[in-house]
Amino acid sequence: MQQEITYNVLVLCTGNSARSILGEVLFNALGKGKFKACSAGSQPAGQINPGALEWLQQQGYNTAGLRSKSWDEFAVPGAPEFDFIFTVCDNAAGEACPLWPGKPATAHWGIPDPAHIEGEDARRAAFKKAADQLARRIQLFMSLPIDKLDKLALKQKLSEIGQIKD
Repeated sequence: MQQEITYNVLVLCTGNSARSILGEVLFNALGKGKFKACSAGSQPAGQINPGALEWLQQQGYNTAGLRSKSWDEFAVPGAPEFDFIFTVCDNAAGEACPLWPGKPATAHWGIPDPAHIEGEDARRAAFKKAADQLARRIQLFMSLPIDKLDKLALKQKLSEIGQIKD
């Protein structure tokens, strides 16, 4: 019997407080062990946005152990080697990233920032929309025959998923 491959994923955003946190949790939950995700930021906020925590908890996701952290944690010897790295905010996509060991496949999946929406109901709706967009892209990604695509075809598919307008 062939052993199932587990892919390591890093989800990046500048503050690592909302969108990348949602991405980390959704990858881990939807991936059912096939994907192990972490998240990080170039300039971490130091705390998770309350709106992100509220949405995750309302959906029944485990939020224990989540924290806002720097991408520097993952660019040192002994850090996990990633197969895939996704930026989910436009600022992080434009920043000079560390050199990641293992040459992971990368893509930009820009998601509008729900953290800066005014009004409680509007902010809740924005978090739901951001999470729905991420979940859709993650599900499309997980449906790809990753082990059968060459690097160029995989890069193209990852980019196409990031262009989907939800």
